Amino acid sequence: MKNLQSWKTGISKSSNAKNNLMEALSDLNTFAKILTDKGYNGYFHTQGAYAGKLKDSITDYLESCQKGADSLPKQDLLLTGYLQWSGEDKPRVECSMWVQYLNGKFSLNKMEVAKKDRFGQLLKKSELANLSVISAPKAVEAVALVNDEPKQKAGNSPKRFKL
Repeated sequence: MKNLQSWKTGISKSSNAKNNLMEALSDLNTFAKILTDKGYNGYFHTQGAYAGKLKDSITDYLESCQKGADSLPKQDLLLTGYLQWSGEDKPRVECSMWVQYLNGKFSLNKMEVAKKDRFGQLLKKSELANLSVISAPKAVEAVALVNDEPKQKAGNSPKRFKL
């Protein structure tokens, strides 16, 4: 957090702030690659804005903070996106991730996966705490946490008559 304080104080043009940003982005590469490899490859918002792929969204947000157009949160960064989207008239699965920047690394603290109906009403929610980017579930596993398992029907096929 100390490295990012220089962005808050407006030292955006100094080499120190540029080095801090580059250091954050190199760690961001690893963080984003691990999550992307786990299937989190859709579009996200960082702090409710900056739409883009995971890495691009966080990069745009950090650059905006460095320029003074936005400020860093006192708590974790909030990343939001859809894990499953089939259209406005269908249920969807949303994902929220709380990410902390600490000691030069991004760390995933908490994840919330929520299935909502077409009107945005919550159908099912799952919260995962004490996570790391390594221990986070794959995107398909996260979706499975809130999707109801299809119940298989026992062989109730109609009887056929032979002529």
